[in-house]
Amino acid sequence: MQIPAKPINEQDRLLELQQLKLMHTEADANFDIITRLASAICDVPIALISLIDADKQWFKSKTGWDICDTERDISFCAHAILQPKDITIIPDSRLDERFKDNPLLTSDYPVIFYTGVPLLTKKGNAIGTLCIIDHKPKTLSNSQITSLKDLASQVESLFELRKSNLQLREVESLLQKKNEQLRKFAGTVSHDMKMPLANMILTTDILKAKYAPSFDEQGNNYLSYLKQSSFSLSEYIDNLLSYYESEELTVQNLEVFDLHDLLEDIIDLLNINEDYIINLPENGIDIQTNKSALNQILLNLITNSLKYNDKETGIIDINCVEDHAYYYIQVSDNGKGIPQDKIESIFDLFSTASETDNKGKKGNGIGLSTVRNLVHSLDGIISVSSKEKEGATFDFTIKKVSA
Repeated sequence: MQIPAKPINEQDRLLELQQLKLMHTEADANFDIITRLASAICDVPIALISLIDADKQWFKSKTGWDICDTERDISFCAHAILQPKDITIIPDSRLDERFKDNPLLTSDYPVIFYTGVPLLTKKGNAIGTLCIIDHKPKTLSNSQITSLKDLASQVESLFELRKSNLQLREVESLLQKKNEQLRKFAGTVSHDMKMPLANMILTTDILKAKYAPSFDEQGNNYLSYLKQSSFSLSEYIDNLLSYYESEELTVQNLEVFDLHDLLEDIIDLLNINEDYIINLPENGIDIQTNKSALNQILLNLITNSLKYNDKETGIIDINCVEDHAYYYIQVSDNGKGIPQDKIESIFDLFSTASETDNKGKKGNGIGLSTVRNLVHSLDGIISVSSKEKEGATFDFTIKKVSA
């Protein structure tokens, strides 16, 4: 018996095999279909997808074969990969000096006929074979040989697809780690900034109360600007914290509550003046979900409707219906609306639809991104429709939780 030699690219070949992470994995229907087809097309009892490791030959897929692996030294496929660009056809292994006294020839089901197509990576390394076996001498027609090569190409495509998927998972995992680091960094920095900002606001009030008579009008204006800027930065930090905290919320912590009661609490909190009309859903509806998440969603949407309304009388309509699977909630207004070129990006972080609100303040583009995160955390989706100068409508769903 002739022990198969090692290819000159052995280390590179083994490295690519390891990167695929296919050895000793569960059966895969995609590969099994190919071995069944190979067996049927070539009219043989056995078809295998073999992977040649450093010392072993392991079968990723097998039709008509019970053995999971063999030693590489007795492997027919280990010979086949030595000619990576050619198909290896052995009509009768008993007549081939390479396989004299090979244990696979003396078993109850001897490997007499063998044909193997090397399975190549993009770099040209043969990491295994698609092979067929019979217990008696045999020959293949040209069409059978062509079909076997075509099936081998499909196996190679599956290998490449797996490699791409593994790479994507690694990138996704890395991005998740980086995002988590960024979230923690932003949270830490934001928390650390809140106390100095509070001190700045308090110090500004003390300076104004104690030394206002000593300052001229411009000096007092500077103090007002400083306080206003501190409040704006504090609000920005609060919104940033809400955004990152929203990524951690889930549909857990369920409560059953009346939507009317929640909306009335929000309206009381906002202390809305007489220039606005808010129409609540006609019928009361009990909702079971994460109350804190829904409260923050509605608070953001209603606040935006108030801040960006330029009409003499602002109108906000809130509706809710349900079916067996979802709650459907709609918040619409008659405000400034959203420019069409902003619709696509309105939920992106730091994206704003309007230069300033009705008090002349510029938004920070965090609120609606937070809303989207919260809706997604409740297994829902959100969308917006708008006509500029006529108003905007936000529709979102909340998935019902099975009891």
